[in-house]
This record gives sequence, structure tokens and C-alpha cells, in this order.
Amino acid sequence: MAHDASWQKICDDFNILKHDFDNGPYIISAQQIKTSCQGFRKTSEKEVRLLCKQDTREDRPKVFRDNGLFILPKKNRPGEFYILRGEGYIDIPDITSPIQTYEKQIDFELRSSTVGDSEMQYVDFAYANSLIRTFMSDPSLVLTIRGRKYTPEFSFRVGINNLTVKSVQTEVDAGYEGRDSIVLIEAKNKTTNNTIIRQLYYPYRQWGIETQKPVYTLFFERRRIHEEDLFYLWLYEFTDIDDYNSIKLVRSERYRIL
Repeated sequence: MAHDASWQKICDDFNILKHDFDNGPYIISAQQIKTSCQGFRKTSEKEVRLLCKQDTREDRPKVFRDNGLFILPKKNRPGEFYILRGEGYIDIPDITSPIQTYEKQIDFELRSSTVGDSEMQYVDFAYANSLIRTFMSDPSLVLTIRGRKYTPEFSFRVGINNLTVKSVQTEVDAGYEGRDSIVLIEAKNKTTNNTIIRQLYYPYRQWGIETQKPVYTLFFERRRIHEEDLFYLWLYEFTDIDDYNSIKLVRSERYRIL
């Protein structure tokens, strides 16, 4: 990977591998990363945002994979990050239960939904046909959350580590508010084997604080199988609001919409 050399240099420059991760995380600033990588030519080797985007276990640089490390954002301005040892990711199990046939809830063709090939358009198609409401058994859900926001301050645990984050940028592909709850979606347009828990946990904490309502997190995939669009849904919960690693799969289903 292009960022393997960058992160190896960062770790060498700041002696990160000599840090005692049993006593807490290593905190690194965006400025330190920039300074260490200023000699690299490619944007992917020196841009902080790209270097710190490690959405799957496989996206981590080799030095992280070899030493069981992962990274979490701490603060946006000035940019700071936690480097931790432990499990930062969750497996996304395949759904092998029978495909459920779901009847469209609108009586005309959504032609706009066939333009392009983005994650968001498939989420919108599923929502327009009330699949999200049906899966969640909540007919009151309406689309109210989308795009980038910044978190309020909150604290949580990751293993032995007690962390606090503030004003970290989050992004959800779609968020719905119902009478009694919030439902957030992280969407993919391809098969995903694992994902960083942060993508679910940070928005979960953020919108729980902002709305004072229970928050449910969904992982959504559209898969094209045998020339057919299938929609996969996984419902996750955090059994302990303060524990990053308390994430648990509640149930999952897959559908065709006819």
C-alpha cells in the first residue's frame, strides 16, 4: 500500500512502537504526521486525511497490522488522533438465510434511482419503498440526517483505554428519526467483510446526545447477484453505551424488491 512507507516513517520518527500501549494510547497530531511525511511526493503518502482513513482491517498500514494497532480520531482542530493496540473492527457476517421477496410500496417506477451506481441511491430506493421502516418495524421513520456533522464531546472505553473525543467529523449515509428513536445507516455498494467500529459508534453517540432518543445502527449493502439487485441489512446495538467494543449483531435479513 502507498501509505505503508509513510506510517513506517511516522512510527520511526516518533518511536511509536516503543510506547507502552498497556498504559494508554499514543496521541499523535496532524501536524506531526505532516512533518514526518513532507518528503513524500504522492498525495496518498502525505495527506493526513488519507493516511488516517483505515476503514477496514486491510486498510491499515503494514506496521499497524504487524503490531495490532488501529487509529481513532480524537479532535478535529487542531487535528489529533489516538493510536491504540486492540480490536478496532467488527466482522460483517454474510447473510445466508433465504432471500425475502418484498413488494414495492409505490405504484410507479422510480426512474431516477437507476441513474448512477452510488450507495446513497440504493439506500434511498430502499427507503422510498419503505423497506427500512419495515425492517425496523417503525412506520414513523422519516429522513432527517445526512452528510457531515461534528460530534459534541463524549467519553468512552476501548479495552483498557479511557478516551475523550470532541468535534470529530462524522458522516452517515442516511439517518431517520421516528416518534421514539433514531436509525442511522452506514451503506456500502459492495461486499464488505469487516468495518471499523468507529463508523457506527461515533454517530451512535453523537445522535444519542443531540436528540436524547435511543439510536439504532444499520449496516446496509446492495449486492448485484445473477443480474439482480439484493439488499442486505444488519442491525447492530451497543450493549454498553460507554464501551466501543460492546457492539453486537441483533439480526440480519436480505431482500429483493419486486
